[in-house]
Amino acid sequence: MANIKSALKRIEIAERNRLQNKSYKSAIKTLMKKTFQSVEAYTNDPNPDNLDTINTSMSAAFSKIDKAVKCKVIHKNNAARKKARLAKALQSALPAA
Repeated sequence: MANIKSALKRIEIAERNRLQNKSYKSAIKTLMKKTFQSVEAYTNDPNPDNLDTINTSMSAAFSKIDKAVKCKVIHKNNAARKKARLAKALQSALPAA
């Protein structure tokens, strides 16, 4: 354990940032799972309600991913990859309809 006051403060700040980053990453994973589930529901039963659910969940996921990049929680290439996976899932579901 650190004895110097500034080192103790840096430990506290690092822990605070770790928890904030963890919440962003967890929220991104949750929103991506919800989007994939709504895409799967749409492929099983293509109707406008399911499509609206996909659009709202995808919009929320994109927003959270962009905010995580802005706060430097994830790298922009990682964000681009996640967004591409979501877009690809949607595109694979749409031609079936």
